[in-house]
Amino acid sequence: MARLYDSRKRILVTGGGGFLGSHLCDRLLGKGHEILCLDNLFTGTKRNIEHLHAEPRFEFLRHDVTFPLYVEVDEIYNLACPASPVHYQHDPVQTTKTSVHGAINMLGLAKRLKCPILQASTSEVYGDPSVHPQTEDYWGNVNPIGMRACYDEGKRCAETLFFDYHRQHGLEIKVVRIFNTYGPRMHPSDGRVVSNFIMQALRREPITIYGNGQQTRSFCYVDDLIEGMIRMMESSPDFVGPVNIGNPNAFTITELAEQVVAQCGSASGLRYLPLPVDDPKQRQPDISLARSKLGWEPEIQLRDGLAKTIEYFRKVVQ
Repeated sequence: MARLYDSRKRILVTGGGGFLGSHLCDRLLGKGHEILCLDNLFTGTKRNIEHLHAEPRFEFLRHDVTFPLYVEVDEIYNLACPASPVHYQHDPVQTTKTSVHGAINMLGLAKRLKCPILQASTSEVYGDPSVHPQTEDYWGNVNPIGMRACYDEGKRCAETLFFDYHRQHGLEIKVVRIFNTYGPRMHPSDGRVVSNFIMQALRREPITIYGNGQQTRSFCYVDDLIEGMIRMMESSPDFVGPVNIGNPNAFTITELAEQVVAQCGSASGLRYLPLPVDDPKQRQPDISLARSKLGWEPEIQLRDGLAKTIEYFRKVVQ
């Protein structure tokens, strides 16, 4: 049962040592809550949360969500899962287990505690979309047996489990579909386009672009994304989602590369390579639902967010 004697919440953040999870821990601590940060450190790092260890309201637990967990908390944010192709394709079976078994274990915990639980889902549930921009009622175009399926289908199955627990057990759930997010604490070798381009530009290496560079992406700065997640958790119990959280402004990959090179003051040229299998050609959220239900939309423009991210990576390269 959720505790009734204290307005301060004890919140479990799975994947709390990762890029998004560590920023979420920061924000929730800033709101006065106690945080139980759980991570197996497969892609997360202690470095992301080392500034929090002296905080008496912060606790770190090294644990894999594919195994049951017995703790007492008031809310759960389930972020545990590798999110970049390099990492989730390294051990695809474990990636699927993390999404599916992890969801089952965290939902079981939420059911026992009768507490709300938020699932960090992904825009990858839309696959290589035939609808543009993507709305939450679009079912997606996903290859179920491709190289990316361990992540795409794992996250889709997790959403299924969340909604079945909601319908069958009356569990209070929240589901957000996260679009491309960037900012400080991204892993420098995670293979994602923003971190790749910045690291290559700072090292004066050619910027590697897969395909013709005309495929589009939207880029949401991490602070905006975290604000959207917290607003979703704090929204009416009747609104369960899924809801798109991302920046609706789309850029081509070539435009992103040129902006990164310019802001880094780099002389890097552009190198074009074949497009990976099942890589989506366009990805852009329709955030009408987030605007109407959460009063949320991103505020930080790409130029400003890139400046903060480049500043962080300059320290990593040194």
